[in-house]
Amino acid sequence: MAYLRSAGVGALVARTVLAWIRQDPKASALERTNFRGRTVTLAGGPALAAGATIGAVTGARTGRLAAAAVAAGGVSGAVGFYDDLVGGRPDQKAFKGFAGHLGALREGKVTSGLLKIAGVGAAGLAASALIGSDRRSRFGRGMDVLLGAGVIAGTANLLNLFDLRPGRAIKAAAIIGTPLAAGRNASMTAGTLGAGAALLSSDLDEEIMLGDAGANSLGALLGVALVARSGTSGRVAALAALAALTAASEKVSFTKVIQDTPWLRTIDELGRRPQ
Repeated sequence: MAYLRSAGVGALVARTVLAWIRQDPKASALERTNFRGRTVTLAGGPALAAGATIGAVTGARTGRLAAAAVAAGGVSGAVGFYDDLVGGRPDQKAFKGFAGHLGALREGKVTSGLLKIAGVGAAGLAASALIGSDRRSRFGRGMDVLLGAGVIAGTANLLNLFDLRPGRAIKAAAIIGTPLAAGRNASMTAGTLGAGAALLSSDLDEEIMLGDAGANSLGALLGVALVARSGTSGRVAALAALAALTAASEKVSFTKVIQDTPWLRTIDELGRRPQ
């Protein structure tokens, strides 16, 4: 029952927030052009962040887990949305990647991308500290918190890397989240995935764009669910996998891999409007 309730809350909040934003007189400021030249709205990002976060909070077993969901989902969504709004400006687009943002900082310029990276990292650290650790030593608990922070921030970044085609990030979240939607803290994951499911059709129809706000928040909340049910070894394994995928993305295009792999291409194109 709690599982269905949190999924329903996440879905309801996501759809309600999306409708509310799109009815605002200033909603046209959120319009962007997607990869096919169609006009979409960034309203999907804050709508997904709100729905996924509140859905996860509804499914949290303890106050600390609820606070961890707010920290990870809310902050990651907020800094991602700021980058969505500001990052496209000419003075911001010149700086790309982590190295580019650090280069801008050396020149005395703080980019929206750097603020996003710092914000997601801080959110991951705060959320991991709230989740805590079962280890007895102070050093062991500290290491677990740092590992958890890396998992949360890394999952947020991974979902953002997938958000290059309609529906892809939400489908990736469903694949990652399915094993987390059973067992301990399953209701938290259900709330997060429920919000994503509610917006999937709008994403596939190219009405909305998740942007950094939606993808980062969705990934961070899945990271919270994973950390909340993992010990040291689980966090190490997850962080190693995330690091490997992130490093691979620097060398290989995920889009090309998906297009060149028949079964991945089939999943990726499922439900998407024809070109």
